[in-house]
Amino acid sequence: MAPKYHPTPLSGGDRKALNKELGKARAMAKILASQSAEMRAKGEALIQQANKLLCESWNERMWSDGEPIDPSPTIDEAVNGGFPWLQIRCARCKTPGDVDLAAMKHPPTTFVHDLASRLRCRKCARGARRAAATLLQLAWQPRHSRTEA
Repeated sequence: MAPKYHPTPLSGGDRKALNKELGKARAMAKILASQSAEMRAKGEALIQQANKLLCESWNERMWSDGEPIDPSPTIDEAVNGGFPWLQIRCARCKTPGDVDLAAMKHPPTTFVHDLASRLRCRKCARGARRAAATLLQLAWQPRHSRTEA
């Protein structure tokens, strides 16, 4: 966008007044931009805290009810809230595993509970049918060294 053109007044007093007003406008623009950046940072911190609380709430409901709860946080909300790992267990062989949500190829708007039908156990992959994984909870770090997806 091109800068706005202000025609220069002919009289000296008007030129001084215009320069003074332009200086005030530029100073106000800097103040408003800094306030906007502060508010944006506060907002992002509040969103991150809200995502963390949402993940913790979902973990508690998963623990108490024991099944994938709808609605669940999205992959993006879980990662932003500090819970980038999903702990799972094979329904067939009971092998535990961890899934890195940040590295998944699914869109970040995918709900975590929708992953239950998509995750499969690699250990049982040699069998006739691949057993689905059971979702346990969201975690801030992996509990196992091997990652399954």
